[in-house]
Amino acid sequence: MCGIIGIVGINPVTPRLVEGLRRLEYRGYDSSGVATLINGHIDRRRAEGKLTNLEARLGLEPLAGTTGIAHTRWATHGGVSERNAHPIATDRVAVVHNGIIENHRELKAELVAEGRRFDSDTDTEAVAQLLTSFLERQMSPEEAMAATMARLKGAFALVCLFAGRHDLLIGARRNCPLAVGYGEGEMYLGSDALALAPLTRRIAYLEEDDWVVLRHDEARVFNAGKPVTREIKTTALSGAMIGKGNHRHFMLKEMHEHPEAVSATLRSYLDPAARAVSPPSLPFDWKDVPRLTITACGTAYYAAQIGKYWFERLARLPVETDIGSEFRYREAPMPAGGVCMAVSQSGETADTLAALRYARSQGQTILSIVNVKESAMARESDVIVPTHAGPEISVASTKAFTAQLVVLLTLAISAGRARGTLSAAREAELVDALIELPSRLAEVLGSHEAIVAIANKVAEARDVLYLGRGTSYPIALEGALKLKELSYIHAEGYPAGELKHGPIALIAEDVPVVFVAPTDELADKIASAFEQVHARGGKPILFSDAAGIARLGSKAFASLCLPDVDPMVAPILYAVPVQMLAYYAALAKGTDIDQPRNLAKSVVVE
Repeated sequence: MCGIIGIVGINPVTPRLVEGLRRLEYRGYDSSGVATLINGHIDRRRAEGKLTNLEARLGLEPLAGTTGIAHTRWATHGGVSERNAHPIATDRVAVVHNGIIENHRELKAELVAEGRRFDSDTDTEAVAQLLTSFLERQMSPEEAMAATMARLKGAFALVCLFAGRHDLLIGARRNCPLAVGYGEGEMYLGSDALALAPLTRRIAYLEEDDWVVLRHDEARVFNAGKPVTREIKTTALSGAMIGKGNHRHFMLKEMHEHPEAVSATLRSYLDPAARAVSPPSLPFDWKDVPRLTITACGTAYYAAQIGKYWFERLARLPVETDIGSEFRYREAPMPAGGVCMAVSQSGETADTLAALRYARSQGQTILSIVNVKESAMARESDVIVPTHAGPEISVASTKAFTAQLVVLLTLAISAGRARGTLSAAREAELVDALIELPSRLAEVLGSHEAIVAIANKVAEARDVLYLGRGTSYPIALEGALKLKELSYIHAEGYPAGELKHGPIALIAEDVPVVFVAPTDELADKIASAFEQVHARGGKPILFSDAAGIARLGSKAFASLCLPDVDPMVAPILYAVPVQMLAYYAALAKGTDIDQPRNLAKSVVVE
């Protein structure tokens, strides 16, 4: 989703604004732009496509100024073009915007009736023109922003630059994140702390319907017309944490951080000496919970599906999982005393956040699993159980997914012990398996040459199927999603038991079928599906352990032998090779791996 950065500075800002945009590239974008004040007048440079295009434009037409705003746009209203790129400006104000102004058509009709001329197809221009209308009525910038906020409907983070005001930026948020950065004689605004990391580590996060007035040495925050205080925190992020290192892509770097991310997360939730889970402090007792509802989107939803299996199997706790964008519209009845668990890397996913709020309205206790502890989801939860994956820049989630799975499994073990459905002996076995996991993950990462060979074959396909049973079914879904979003190859994941209920019609000699098949209680079932694919001339690709390879490997088109692990932790391990397969297939096809077309890292609009 769109990225925003603004600086009220004392030194030239354009290079720093562009650097901030580069740190926001992971959010996804299709155009970019910068606006500064030069002798009191607003001047802009904008460009379609990658940030390098904007940099080239700035190389030919440099932009001076010590106060400015910048933006990477992910198109919603209006096509991808320079005229629709942000900042959107009039002669009085320039605006950058993340989100959607739902009533922009009504506002535009009203403003056109006043005689105003719109130059773009964006919903954002309604904000710029409305602010200008108020400014021309002799309102101050602060008064104009307050009046504008009262008129806007929808989701937005806004930063506004005012002609003639080198000492001023005004930001506002509703349902979209916006952070304030505190510097020495300078102040900053950004979509998240990553954009501001090279500039400052002192950050305050705006809350719902806040708007903020920034000057060189202060930030004044208002809500409902009244001054409010927002806590300044020191973020652990630094500019050095966000580089690729020696890796070709952020995704490759982040996949190689699986062992570290899993280890860091395990350290927070295990007591190795006692061979036990060290559960976080919770505002409820698991034995009193009648039902757990887990909601998420995208890859996080696949983590939720595996979590459902773990909670029901280990804790005998009824679980409902639902996609965030669907959940609240069903107006699902929720039991008294229930718990809703929201899973999100960013903690800002609009659909999951809306589902969380629906669950809150139904009297549920809210527990969030997030990778960003300062996020909106974290702030609106009764308790957060953080992953410790570190910054994840690539659009395709990798290490955050395995960290989410670790948290879900440790919570399920804790719930099982609390509900009396899991023995201390079995808990100790699972803790041992988790402790070994980082080493096993490193072994898989060391198998990249074998995965490259398989990926080169998959890259030639037009369609690919992924099959799994039990907790391997969501991993099949994850594998198919990763292949689709990175390589643009059509791929579908299915439970292997459903093969004969329709998907078997797709089996052909040019269709690879990836089997996620650890040796577990369902091994015979997935072996049956494997034999059916082989008998019909398909190309079965087998991801299994030594026992599975010994059983089926001779009939496989290709195979990868994975370390033996406890079946309960197998989905965490098997997530890695399906991600690597997608990465190397995309590499073979030459696609944009870190920023796939049409995708955004954090989806903050419906």
